[in-house]
Amino acid sequence: MTPRRESQSSGAGARIRMKRTLLSWSSGKDSAWSLYLLRQQSEYELVGLLTTFNQAANRVAMHAVRRSLVEAQAKEAGIALWDVELPWPCSNADYECIMKETCKAAVHAGIEYIAFGDLFLTDIRAYREKQLENSGLQPLFPVWGMPTRSLASSMINSGLRAKLTCVDSRFLPPEVVGREFDERLLSEFPADIDPCGENGEFHTFAYAGPMFRHDLPVEVGEIVSREGFVFADLSLRQS
Repeated sequence: MTPRRESQSSGAGARIRMKRTLLSWSSGKDSAWSLYLLRQQSEYELVGLLTTFNQAANRVAMHAVRRSLVEAQAKEAGIALWDVELPWPCSNADYECIMKETCKAAVHAGIEYIAFGDLFLTDIRAYREKQLENSGLQPLFPVWGMPTRSLASSMINSGLRAKLTCVDSRFLPPEVVGREFDERLLSEFPADIDPCGENGEFHTFAYAGPMFRHDLPVEVGEIVSREGFVFADLSLRQS
């Protein structure tokens, strides 16, 4: 077990125990921004990026991002990757059983909190809170309730860079997949599309920003359509 880290508070000389925290890591911009915000709060010690992988595809569930890209993110963030393997297909019961065991392992490692990048979907938040009841872990929601249009601009203006990896074709045209998450893209969105894609309109992969030590050199490869979703296969550009 990794020992708890303590920091010295200024003036009073009291010892402040930092709260060991996992961050649920989808590889996208909201996770990355949560990391950025949590690092500005001295009470939390981020000890792991918790990512679920489709074991058969070796990719992040839903985002379909390659494992190698998430490993590169964790390296540039300077935080260990906590990878959770999910079978395919994976029932909700199987998922909850696997996550229950993951929570037990986290508690055993002295972790107290899991942070999530959810923005405003109350049913998702309620589900997470219910799943963590009596687990020994407490949920954190560092970006909860932030107005998504101004939040998107804050991300972009900070230097956060991301590409759209998955688009739900019911909401957005397929050709936007693989594009940059930037002001130009946001200006093209219909009024009913959430600027951060919180309703599932799109998912992203963050490859640069103040939460990383170096930018990740990513390139867009094959575009694949499957069951109404359009995916861009990202990879690390070879020098």
